[in-house]
Amino acid sequence: MESAAGKVSVPLAYIGVILIWGTTPLTIQWSGEGVGFLFGVASRMVVGTVLALMLLVVSGGRVQRDRRSIRAYLAAGMGIFTTMMCVYWAAQQIPTGWISVLFGLSPILTGVMAGYWLGASPLRAIQWGGLGFALAGLATIFGSSLELSGAAVAGLAAVVAATFAYSASAVLVKRLDARLSGLNQATGALLVATPLFVLAWWLGDGRLPEQIPFRSGASILYLALCGSVIGFAAYYHVLRHVDAVRVTLITLVTPVIALLLGTLLNDEAITAEVAAGAGLILTGLALFQFAPARRGRNEVRLAPITDGERR
Repeated sequence: MESAAGKVSVPLAYIGVILIWGTTPLTIQWSGEGVGFLFGVASRMVVGTVLALMLLVVSGGRVQRDRRSIRAYLAAGMGIFTTMMCVYWAAQQIPTGWISVLFGLSPILTGVMAGYWLGASPLRAIQWGGLGFALAGLATIFGSSLELSGAAVAGLAAVVAATFAYSASAVLVKRLDARLSGLNQATGALLVATPLFVLAWWLGDGRLPEQIPFRSGASILYLALCGSVIGFAAYYHVLRHVDAVRVTLITLVTPVIALLLGTLLNDEAITAEVAAGAGLILTGLALFQFAPARRGRNEVRLAPITDGERR
């Protein structure tokens, strides 16, 4: 598998990651149409887990059973479950483009948490400024949601909670340092998270849909195959060949794609307040990510984790 991945064009993989991450929020919402979001996420995770296990076996790997690896699987798996439950529920309440914009906060939150939990270098003044811009953007988007409905506010709060859970899980996995390959880590995490998703579906609904609408079924398969497997493999291929600063550009591009797709394909309006909030968040992310590189210091910069670990 490694040798096959090495033959893949790096620019093609880079573009693939951007397109997959940019389309994920919209397909998450579509995957619950007519079947319920609990069935949508549970079925996606089941299919994704089967595919991940098949890839792990084909590549000659296996799920590790030592204590450190199990802890890493648990940390990542609980992060997947918490994050995705919040995101899938929120996708029923707010425009899909907002989800990608708010997830732009994750590298900033991860960097702040890494400073406290991993002993990373202290944040620079310009990075604190970037955090301020991001929080101002978050406040702007929340303010605009107050004019819509209480459900929109709850949906935004759920995405923020998901972003915190995702960032905390990423830092904890980094701290455990189980030295697992990306595919091995994701497979073990899915084995932890998938039974929880199935249990949540059984307790919350438990009914198999009589029929699955085409758009819903296609979205589930797309998320399982592209979101959780292809996107995962492409991301780590890019990460091996491209410096971290260029990889973090992905988080600046995907919110724009998600907002445009939501507008064009899902009739989602982009208000002036949302556009301003998105601009502030992306400005803050740019300041936070690129300031250390300009100074030439070796700072901890955690690139975003793949859909297989976060979504």
